[in-house]
Amino acid sequence: MSCFSDFPMPEDFPNFLHNSKLLEYFRIFAKKFDLLKYIQFQTTVLSVRKCPDFSSSGQWKVVTQSNGKEQSAVFDAVMVCSGHHFLPHIPLKSFPGIERFKGQYFHSRQYKHPDGFEGKRILVIGMGNSGSDIAVELSKNAAQVFISTRHGTWVVSRVSEDGYPWDSVFHTRFRSMLRNVLPRTVVKWMIEQQMNRWFNHENYGLEPQNKYIMKEPVLNDDVPSRLLCGAIKVKSTVKELTETSAIFEDGTVEENIDVIIFATGYSFSFPFLEDSLVKVENNMVSLYKYIFPAHLEKSTFACIGLIQPLGSIFPTAELQARWVTRVFKGLCSLPSERTMMMDIIKRNEKRIDLFGESQSQTLQTNYVDYLDELALEIGAKPDFCSLLFKDPKLAVRLYFGPCNSYQYRLAGPGQWEGARSAIFTQKQRILKPLKTRVLKDSSNFPVSFLLKILGLLAVVVAFFCQLQWS
Repeated sequence: MSCFSDFPMPEDFPNFLHNSKLLEYFRIFAKKFDLLKYIQFQTTVLSVRKCPDFSSSGQWKVVTQSNGKEQSAVFDAVMVCSGHHFLPHIPLKSFPGIERFKGQYFHSRQYKHPDGFEGKRILVIGMGNSGSDIAVELSKNAAQVFISTRHGTWVVSRVSEDGYPWDSVFHTRFRSMLRNVLPRTVVKWMIEQQMNRWFNHENYGLEPQNKYIMKEPVLNDDVPSRLLCGAIKVKSTVKELTETSAIFEDGTVEENIDVIIFATGYSFSFPFLEDSLVKVENNMVSLYKYIFPAHLEKSTFACIGLIQPLGSIFPTAELQARWVTRVFKGLCSLPSERTMMMDIIKRNEKRIDLFGESQSQTLQTNYVDYLDELALEIGAKPDFCSLLFKDPKLAVRLYFGPCNSYQYRLAGPGQWEGARSAIFTQKQRILKPLKTRVLKDSSNFPVSFLLKILGLLAVVVAFFCQLQWS
């Protein structure tokens, strides 16, 4: 689900990759397409400024530094791809007494391994994915780990129906369509039931304050078991810190705290840009479809990956880049500044989360909808009406199967002849790294003809319903 659209992961790679495996995939990809010659390593970008003739040329002067030497170059277009995990955010002013605390404290970005934390009492502040991963790892050797959360969170297992990875089950066009068209109260109820199917979050002190708004679920298979074992204890918001203890909002106190890890997220900025180009306010930016500034005379600047999809970032960033490069080439055009500003205002007023609730100060999107929106701009969105008649088997797989990146290489610019095969073999490639023990063949009954007919009818009904609602 995270691979680039024309380059599947090696078949022996696990479904959820260690960082070394992901780096290996990037290196294989870069070698395959001979990309290294275009990358300047160990180079800092100091400034990006419009050329004096920008209104006619659209060019940019970029000043860089490498090995202590500065140099400048003129480029026809610029993409900023630094993302939003840019600056560690440690809101020390929100923790009175931190200046008196005698133990060690640092941001989660500085954490690398559990060595040196054995036998210590550790407080992790923030229960996102990083905070939860760190708490789980440290809990195996620490004396005690506490994790403080302001609002609670949903915790999701990587393993979903029939043992398949959660995102390959959750991110389908059919399920996305249901979440978009069913009454909101029904969707809320369905999601709550789904989240509590693994374990009751209320019993574990994890249920979110507003359980119908979810910025991002915690993806962790070990949190509930570590809570059951008492190795991790969930606490409320930290009210105050003393020299050796933490006082929480519910009045409880935990003594003899040795280490505090702030898993409090990130803020982002662009110190190499002029403030007027991409203005950051309250961790929000005003960009057309989270990519383009609306006010430039020439569309030669874009931000890639400045977004947090409820799914893999790589297919999202890739589609952004495919659209941006076509805009740079003049093969696609942007609407008027007024139209772009109206879109920006609309998105800022109502950020989209998993349930369609309004959320400020987040760059989150509905995963499938946003991918389709980008693909539509470059003519790469699958044409379901046509496929139903030309290739109904593929149409069913696209609608009810995982929304993978290969779907956006079936047609349009950059079409890849291996896309259809990659779609139909995804299930086998998901299972292959798991089948390291040879078993005797077991008889599998094929899906009945009736179910296939019902599936096709459901696709037709869903398609025409979407046409009606759009």
